[in-house]
Amino acid sequence: MLAILQDIQEKEHYISVDVMRSVACYLDVPESRVYSVATFYKALSLVPLGKNVIKMCNGTACHIRGSPEVMKAFEKELGIKNGETTEDGMFTLQTVNCLGACALAPVVTVNGRVFGKVRVKDVPCIIQEVREDETE
Repeated sequence: MLAILQDIQEKEHYISVDVMRSVACYLDVPESRVYSVATFYKALSLVPLGKNVIKMCNGTACHIRGSPEVMKAFEKELGIKNGETTEDGMFTLQTVNCLGACALAPVVTVNGRVFGKVRVKDVPCIIQEVREDETE
């Protein structure tokens, strides 16, 4: 079930109620079971996410090394707050407890791509790089 939901998440950027019903029917399990799996895993979302998901680590090492300031820079640059998606649907901004790359703190991932030792001045460059990747 998880693999199916992950595939749907990757293609649709979220898991809708209709999709959960379809998965339950396909697997012949109660809808509540699909909902339990979809809400348990943080990698799955029940609300639409942007095409590019920026995850800012807020673990201890990243926090001490400036992740709050970097997060504010992303918020300012994108015009959104943590947990929001830009109006054009291109970016969603999220914080996570730990990305497991403490030696690179502060760490940001965009669609799984790791950016380490990120400073406030790096934020516009990261966003521009992602935008350019979209046009290629």
